[in-house]
This record gives sequence, structure tokens and C-alpha cells, in this order.
Amino acid sequence: MSDMPAYKNESLKFEERARDLVSRMTLEEKASQTRYNSPAIPRLGIPSYNWWNEALHGVARAGVATMFPQAIGMASTFDEELIFRVADVISTEGRAKYHEFQRQNDNGIYKGLTFWSPNINIFRDPRWGRGHETYGEDPLSDRQAWGSIYQRPSGGG
Repeated sequence: MSDMPAYKNESLKFEERARDLVSRMTLEEKASQTRYNSPAIPRLGIPSYNWWNEALHGVARAGVATMFPQAIGMASTFDEELIFRVADVISTEGRAKYHEFQRQNDNGIYKGLTFWSPNINIFRDPRWGRGHETYGEDPLSDRQAWGSIYQRPSGGG
């Protein structure tokens, strides 16, 4: 019988692995993982992870990436296929950058695989000052814009 913990056994279902991992964590370790800059848990082999990354109109920060128009500009095209293709480029670049940073053991800010985008808030009040980060004020066109991203499986199926 193997001494490998269940959470490291890739042949098990994700839920079983996650349940085993969380059961091994102390309350303090669990709480520490809720921060945007989650520290490593060396005794369990968990590396540090920084959840702060953004890709509203391209992978922001941490090197060179393709930049696209702001979300409100993309929405004004009324072209769901174009918005999906842009999102596909952003996600491909994001994964490539993440894998390169992982190869270098670099878990710093802006180098994770978690992106705070798109912003699916409906733009209602210009005093908010961030309307350009949304797909606009119309719920139907907003749904069509961000729906083209979220309603397809990974890989464009």
C-alpha cells in the first residue's frame, strides 16, 4: 500500500482529493488560503499563490501581452464571435505566461492563473467611473457579450 496522501493521487476524483487536502489543514492554514496572497504550506507541499491578476482587455502586467480595446468598445462591435476570439487569445496568453512563471518557481503578484475579468456589472451610473470596464448598460447585449465567453467549453467547442 502506498504512503501517498489521497490529495496527491491524480487517479482519484478532484472532490476526493480536495476533501483529503482540506482535512489535513489546520484552521489557520485554511484561513490563510482565503487571502489574495496565499502563503505556502510547506508541510503539505502547497506552494504560495497570488490570486491578483487581471485580463480585462489583455493579460495585464508581468511582461508583454496583446492588448485589446476596453470591454465597452468590444461590446459596441455586437460581434459575439470576435469577443470570443479575443477572450481565447487572452486565455491562451495567460496560460502561457503562467506556465513560464511556474517553470521559474515564480508565484508573485500578477503571475497566477486567476484573472479578475470580465466585469459583468451593468453600467448604470457614470459617477461610478469604471463604465469603460463593462460591456455597457443593456442587459441583453451584455449577456450576449460575456455569454459568448462563458457559455462555450474550454477550447472553443
